[in-house]
Amino acid sequence: MVVGFGIITFRLHDCRSLKGKRKIVKSIISRLRNNFNASVAEVGSNDIYQSSMIGFSMVGNNRRVLNSKIDKIFNMADALGLAEIIDTEMEIINL
Repeated sequence: MVVGFGIITFRLHDCRSLKGKRKIVKSIISRLRNNFNASVAEVGSNDIYQSSMIGFSMVGNNRRVLNSKIDKIFNMADALGLAEIIDTEMEIINL
């Protein structure tokens, strides 16, 4: 079994409130969940309205396939254009 997870840190330039941030973060999370069938949630910077950390995880049986899917998640999050990605982290663990 192979477990892969990642964290994407976003900068939200046009947010002026937590309500505006919530709208953008919910949109990013729902699109990633629907397209990749991954577990996705906001994992940090909850009270800072110009920053967001979104984490995701996936389980599979092939390391290469999982690595490819994680790269596609990073690319899609960037292609959405809803927020600027300032940092990404990824780890794949063989169990």
